[in-house]
Amino acid sequence: MAHIDYYFGTPSPWVYLAGDRLEQIAARHGATITYKPLDLMQLFDRTGGTRPDQRHPARSEYRAQELRRWSGHLGLPLNLKPAFWPVNPAPSSYAIIAAQAAGGGDLAGLVQSFLRAVWAENENIADDAVIRAKLSAAGFDPALADKGLFVGAETFGRNLEQAIEAGAFGAPFYVVRESGERFWGQDRLDFLDRHLATL
Repeated sequence: MAHIDYYFGTPSPWVYLAGDRLEQIAARHGATITYKPLDLMQLFDRTGGTRPDQRHPARSEYRAQELRRWSGHLGLPLNLKPAFWPVNPAPSSYAIIAAQAAGGGDLAGLVQSFLRAVWAENENIADDAVIRAKLSAAGFDPALADKGLFVGAETFGRNLEQAIEAGAFGAPFYVVRESGERFWGQDRLDFLDRHLATL
């Protein structure tokens, strides 16, 4: 059985556009997933990337065009100027980490609800009330928003280090443990699908 380490940032539009395709692919191949939210800005800083607000205007303009194109292609609504972006990824990431450790709910649904909140619902995923509502809607105890703070902070930092060690430099980033194959971007999910079929 293959296992996928999934590195991502909760404020990322590209992670949002991945939707639930990773989960569909994993289910098709009997693969398991470990969700590893991290601070994408620090990942960029540590691996030679450029933060979005520091990119050349030509790159920023092209990014906006690509986001619009992919949104239309995938049929996912996307606000190119969300009300709460940039946003602190730590609180939502801590909630995901705590929920993954607790089990019993829809973890993939929780992750996607935070992404949807930023890019389609204009909600602040750093707000405690939003986090609690998302936890509850996904079948988790909303008190995890408080209970998981210490472990969440520790794991959040460790996920960054593990991402760098695994060769990740952006998001979404998928690493298949058994083969070491790496896939960067929601537009590489078809290649991940094909790779899992060979294992």
